[in-house]
Parts: sequence; structure tokens; C-alpha cells
Amino acid sequence: MQVALVWLLAFTNVLLIRGESNDATICKDHFMLDPRPHSVSILEFGAVGDGKYLNTLAFQNAIFYLKSFADKGGAQLYVPPGKWLTGSFNLTSHLTLFLEKGATILASPDQSHWDTVSSLPSYGRGKRYRSLINGDNLLDVVITGDNGTFDGQGAVWWEWFESGTLNYSRPHIIELVSSKNILISNLTFLNAPSVNIHPVYCSHVHIRKVLIETTVDSPYVLGVVPDSSDNVCIEDSTINVGHDTISLKSGWDQYGINYNRPTTNVHLRNLSLKSPTGAGISFGSEMSGGISDVTVELLTIQSSHVGVAFRTTRGRGGYIRNITISDVILSRVDTAIVADGHTGSHADDKYDRDALPVVTRVLMRNFTGEGIGLAGKFTGIGESPFTSICLSDIHLQTSSESWVCSNVSGFSDDVSPEPCQELMSSPSSCFAGGGIYGVDTAARGYYSW
Repeated sequence: MQVALVWLLAFTNVLLIRGESNDATICKDHFMLDPRPHSVSILEFGAVGDGKYLNTLAFQNAIFYLKSFADKGGAQLYVPPGKWLTGSFNLTSHLTLFLEKGATILASPDQSHWDTVSSLPSYGRGKRYRSLINGDNLLDVVITGDNGTFDGQGAVWWEWFESGTLNYSRPHIIELVSSKNILISNLTFLNAPSVNIHPVYCSHVHIRKVLIETTVDSPYVLGVVPDSSDNVCIEDSTINVGHDTISLKSGWDQYGINYNRPTTNVHLRNLSLKSPTGAGISFGSEMSGGISDVTVELLTIQSSHVGVAFRTTRGRGGYIRNITISDVILSRVDTAIVADGHTGSHADDKYDRDALPVVTRVLMRNFTGEGIGLAGKFTGIGESPFTSICLSDIHLQTSSESWVCSNVSGFSDDVSPEPCQELMSSPSSCFAGGGIYGVDTAARGYYSW
């Protein structure tokens, strides 16, 4: 059985082969699905899958052993059915971590089993708990399975967070730092302490066919957070979490400005999203390194506080630009679209109040919605208004027909309820090829994508 798993299910040489620079091609790029030539089971390292025995050392020893195969085509660590309790451990390059159907990796709820690490340089404040699954400067990593499960057992962390008794930031389930060629697929994620999947400073990341869920009362638990990363695809997945389901970020205030690594070339598609206290898709508010060239399409967002959110504030610097969001179905959403220039705390009191963020060239089209509270709320910054906000073919059934607008400009075409005058004020910024981005080629012609 294990040999079959190696040949049929393991992936190696995970290479995203880029075509054009247009981010809409990222999910169409393909992986080279060669088999791993070596495989071991976690059972070979003394692991016990009873949900009680702590297997941290077994996972660490297994990964250490598999490092020796990095220059021999890589290897797979096979996790069979069972409940495998563990603290945090690090992955290695040219590795497949495979969770069989019925296998659950359980995060230990014992705070003493979690090391602390320094904050990320683009965030620059304090320490934080190491994540459950970690990787730093890795190449060619696959985390997959036959719908195996990661359970963060986050309830105890949520209690500590809400009571203010945590000394450090909560851990994530998966965090990969400065790594390249990453595939995460065919898995379920439950009850993360904080973030489920956090690629930061990464390139060529493909996340597909994952189910991410937490309970409604999970405080500020996020689904996937691409952070100062490029060439990212997230597709064919369902995410139901307490806060934002997918949140694009790129650093915090002066630390993100100085680190200067944007999140760019991102494609999100075919997603079912639910966020009772957050947003289906969000940009920021930590976006000081910049966020650009993002294509979002084919979304269903239901029972959420906000559908699509753009968040920033004075002192962030950076930019959010060249964003296209299309084919979105909204149901039972408090506010369909929010763009807020006054959201988010600061890393410390050393931020530059004159570092003004720029939000521009955002196209949203083909939205439908029922059970919507407010159609949209756009509040830019006086010294740095949001510009070229372009709406097309958007039809929302709202309980309030008002749009709230200040310090914003753009244009709308075929939008109901009728938007505010500020979003009808600047047609030249939204027209290309004779229409309001009627076809992709026109949009690319304007944005030079």
C-alpha cells in the first residue's frame, strides 16, 4: 500500500511553470508530478496514534532522517489513520507530508509544548509562538493527503487570547517562510489557534481542495494569509472561519515599508467562503510592503459580515493596486464591499504618520447578492483618496439602498442600487477600449498586466 501511495500520490519537483506575467494564468500553470523515490511511515519512529501520546520527537526524528534524501529525489513521510498528538516540528526540502484518510495530526493544547520565536522582520514587534508545522528557506514541499486532517485544538488558545493572559502571539497551523514551490492540497483544517495557512516571503504557492473550518466564536481566526508572497494560487476550496477567510498582507507600518516585499501575482478562484465576523476576501490592513496584481473570481460568500474588504490606515504606506474581482455571489452579508482608510492598529509609536497608503485601480464586476445589508462603504484618506474604483454589472438586493462614500473616486456601470456620486465622478479612469473593462484584454491594456 505504501509503495502505491508513493507512486500515485506523492509529488516531487514542484515547479510552477510561469507563462505570461498576468496573474490570471497562475492557477493554470502546472506542477510536475513525479513520484518520490523514498517513503517512510511515522510508525517507524515510534509514533502512537491514540490521541494521547505526544509524538513531537517522532515527527522531528522522521524529518531529520528524511533530510538525507533531499539530493536523492526527496522522500515522503506517511501518516496512517489515527490521532497523532504533537507539538511543533519543522519540515525539510524535497519532502511530501502525506496524511491518509482517517489520519489527524492533533496540536498539543499544552502551552509548554510550544517554543517561541522572534517576530517576522516585516512586523517587527515582540515574540510569538512557533507554528505547528514550520518551514524556513525550503524548496519543493508538498503537504497533502487523502483528506487527512490537521486539528489545531484552538479552543484553549481562544480562551487565553480573549482573557488577555497570553504573553505572545498565537501559533498557526502551517507557516512556511522564505520558501519556494509549495503545494498544499486535499486536506481538512480544523480549529486553528490563529491562522490556518500562512505563507510568508514565499514564491510559487499552490493551495487547492482544502476545507478549513472553525466554530463561529473563534476570535480572529483566519483561513489563508498570503503575506509578502508572490505567484500564489488558492482554488477549489471551502473556508468557514471566525474572521477573514483569505487575507492578503505584506507587513506592518515601518517594518513592512523597510522590508519592502509585496504580495503580488495572486489568483484566487472557485471558493466557497463564510466569515461571520470578518470578510470573505480582505486586503490589509497590514499592507505596508504593497499588494498588487491580484485576480479573484468565482466566489460564493455567505453568512458573512463583509463580502470584500480593503483595509488600511495612515502610517501604513504601501499600496493596494491592480485588483480585479469578478463573478461573486453574495448571500446574507451585512456589507457587500468595504474600502476603509481608517482601520488597523500600529506596531508601535514609531510609525510615520506621513506614510500614506495608496489604493487605486480596483475593478469589481459581475456581483450578485441577496439578503445584503449595506451595498458598499468607501472611506478613503483625505490626503490620499482612493482612486479608480471601478464597478460594473453589480446587482445587490439590500435592506438599505445607501452607499457610504468619502475621499474616493471612480466610475460605475450597470450597478444597483445606484451608487454614490463619488463612484460616478471619474469615468476616464475606468474606461479602456471603449467600455468599462468589458473584456480582459481591455483591462490588461489599461493596467499593463
